[in-house]
Amino acid sequence: MPRATIASMSDVHSEQLLSEVAALPQLPGVYRYFDAAGAVLYVGKARNLKKRVANYFQKSHGGTRIGHMISKIVRMETTVVRSEAEALLLENNLIKTLKPRYNILFRDDKSYPYLKIASHQFPRLAYYRGAVDKKHRYFGPYPSAWAVKESIQLLQKVFRLRTCEDTVYANRTRPCLLYQIKRCSGPCVGHIAPEAYAQDVASAEAFLLGDTQLVLSKLEQRMTAHAEKLEFEQAAELRNQMSAISRVLHQQSIEIASDKDVDILAVKVQGGKACVNLAMVRGGRHLGDRPYFPVHVEDAAQIHHGELDDEEGLPPAAAVPVEVQVLEAFIAQHYIDVPVPATLVLSEQVSRELIEAISQQAGSRVTAVFQPREQRRHWLEMAETNAKLQLARLLAEEGSQQARTRALADALELASDDLDNFRVECFDISHTAGEATQASCVVFEHHAMQNKEYRRYNIEGITPGDDYAAMRQVLHRRYGKLAEAMAAETDALPPGDAESDGSEAPPKTRTARMPDLVLVDGGKGQVSMAREVFGELGLPLSLIVGVEKGEGRKVGLEELVFADGREKVYLGKDSAALMLVAQIRDEAHRFAITGMRAKRAKVRVGGSQLEDIPGIGPKRRARLLQRFGGIRGVTAASVEDIASVEGIASDLAEEIYKALH
Repeated sequence: MPRATIASMSDVHSEQLLSEVAALPQLPGVYRYFDAAGAVLYVGKARNLKKRVANYFQKSHGGTRIGHMISKIVRMETTVVRSEAEALLLENNLIKTLKPRYNILFRDDKSYPYLKIASHQFPRLAYYRGAVDKKHRYFGPYPSAWAVKESIQLLQKVFRLRTCEDTVYANRTRPCLLYQIKRCSGPCVGHIAPEAYAQDVASAEAFLLGDTQLVLSKLEQRMTAHAEKLEFEQAAELRNQMSAISRVLHQQSIEIASDKDVDILAVKVQGGKACVNLAMVRGGRHLGDRPYFPVHVEDAAQIHHGELDDEEGLPPAAAVPVEVQVLEAFIAQHYIDVPVPATLVLSEQVSRELIEAISQQAGSRVTAVFQPREQRRHWLEMAETNAKLQLARLLAEEGSQQARTRALADALELASDDLDNFRVECFDISHTAGEATQASCVVFEHHAMQNKEYRRYNIEGITPGDDYAAMRQVLHRRYGKLAEAMAAETDALPPGDAESDGSEAPPKTRTARMPDLVLVDGGKGQVSMAREVFGELGLPLSLIVGVEKGEGRKVGLEELVFADGREKVYLGKDSAALMLVAQIRDEAHRFAITGMRAKRAKVRVGGSQLEDIPGIGPKRRARLLQRFGGIRGVTAASVEDIASVEGIASDLAEEIYKALH
């Protein structure tokens, strides 16, 4: 690095950081940038670490996004790898784990659902989500729960496999309604032989794998054999199965032997937002699609365009379209946790290195198709249309939500110069006749509810049913330490920076920050309690607003009550501001109710006794309580009965039995 450059950069960055940059090896690897608070700013990969990282510090990037990011860097970490493919995989593992501020990031979604054929003499069909167990057969993943349930219904109609729990199956004395409507063959009461049922299971598995012609030929052979033996009823049943399969094939146009497992990916970018639509084909059947919306698209795109890569043979980063950047980020992050099919049909041409890397990770060859034909082309066109529609919906919703945020800020005469960071915290109290009292706090920021910042507070030491005392307690717990931190930071500011005009605005500090608005679900009583708390803590009263129910408690007639003495405000039934207030208030109420009910149920059924046992978490506890009807039923069960519950091994069953006796 030139001395002049080092001298200019030392005004911004420490000598230690610049010396670390100068000492980097010319090898492939991954680098991470951190700010003063230890937060990860950016994760990147490079074929040549020294060249790539040095480029960030050799130029002045002015007021651009990349310049803004570089000015925050105080620390760097690097990891040397053996190849660019390893660098790519490590980069995206770190992006998913660390969630950097300036990378394209796809938020973690719920795990994909599967269709499970449980191991048993008469295997059952089941919807499943979670870690797979080798003793069962799993098919998928599916894009949605609806797709799994639709497939189960299809298999019930065609192959009549059971779906009942093993406990229900073991205690049947006569066939259920599903047998009557020809959705089950009645193995629970011996209406089908194990051999015949096993053939139906094998046919169902082959159908799910896309071997439809093999299934049809085997069914035809069985039908002919029954007919030759003059077993016309059995032959007719098999004929009906073949007809049902043929109808499905005709309806879904899935007779394409070469395309059994395919993922179709289409990306659309507009207005700084992006959508990747993933459509899944499994066993030749189009199972539906699911949209994904990444964050940090604009920031990450600017970083890509600002990177100066002088490595020979590589195109400049600015030449990579944002659609390709988004699609590559999705592929690299998504297939870290999800099995990759043999074929990917893509709307944009991604790098060959990326496809090679995910092939290496999967342990099998993955083919990417960029300009598909025939059926693949139809699938891609559908995915592109859905991506466009989903992105338009997102932009419309965000535009509407931004309008609501502005309307609320204007109605309350709040500063509206930074609406993207406008923060509202809302509190609600919930209990049943004083039992299991809980307070909820929900957060609205960036024009959306921030679920990860929600908090519940168990309220103790008050008279049961005293909502005012509960509100006092939760506000003290929520803002007590924050008020102390704010006061300490204000004291630490230079004299010229201290507040001196006596205004009610909260002090601007570096780390401690009050919300712009504190909503309490209630009228004058709750607002008075909140005013007392804020007065004790030295916080501005203008932040507190109560949501008072209107006449007859009708929705749309709510009024806003202020703690600083302003007159009550009725925003109007069709007011965008009232819609936002109602949305936040209702979310706080929902969050409080669900927490209170869970706490009450835990107290009543004694579920906590189970969770105190090592190895018993919420899922296993729920299965045990559901199977035996409560803690008393679990206590009365034998070790063998407890071990029959899914996920409970025999040694764990013994521990549960010992703990309850």
